[in-house]
Amino acid sequence: MPHVLVLNASYEPLGVVSMRRALILVLNHKAIALEDAGTTLHSATGAVQAPSVVKLTRFVRVPYRGPVPLTRRALFARDHGRCVYCGAAATSVDHVIPRSRGGQHRWDNVVAACRRCNHTKADRHLADLGWRMKRPPAAPSGLAWRVIGTGIKDPRWRPYLEPYGGLDQFRDFEHHDHPEAVLPAPVRTRPIRRGEQHAPLSA
Repeated sequence: MPHVLVLNASYEPLGVVSMRRALILVLNHKAIALEDAGTTLHSATGAVQAPSVVKLTRFVRVPYRGPVPLTRRALFARDHGRCVYCGAAATSVDHVIPRSRGGQHRWDNVVAACRRCNHTKADRHLADLGWRMKRPPAAPSGLAWRVIGTGIKDPRWRPYLEPYGGLDQFRDFEHHDHPEAVLPAPVRTRPIRRGEQHAPLSA
């Protein structure tokens, strides 16, 4: 069943709920629909437009929320579904500093990687291979990550998330029911070595 973006009365993104939950909010006058999903739902007593975005009618105070949870979906969204080493479609998670060498499972040490690079790197440091990344990994920030981190997206949500950060990921990373089925791979490049520019691998 499709999911629906829920906004606070102040338009702040709160999260994603099921279509059923969103309809209950609207029918009980606890929310209003801002965007339709383009389909009509029928019942014995009538028909209603399925919402894609709803806004609460009363402001809800949200408790302090810590860092974005480190999940596979959120990680792939942050890294655009691409291997940070060569740019191919990401299919696995890699610890920059291997856990066997004291690396921790946290945002600044975890990246998306393809199986080839993950296998080649194994438990070695990047310096051992002469590899480098375009930018160091970091925890994502912005209220939009309450939604982006779920891996569930709808293009109709973009105008409501744009003021709250993370829109590069929202645009580039497509949602799939299975996280491993990510964007089609571009021309693969070799992992970047120090002092080198990107160069395509020969077929």
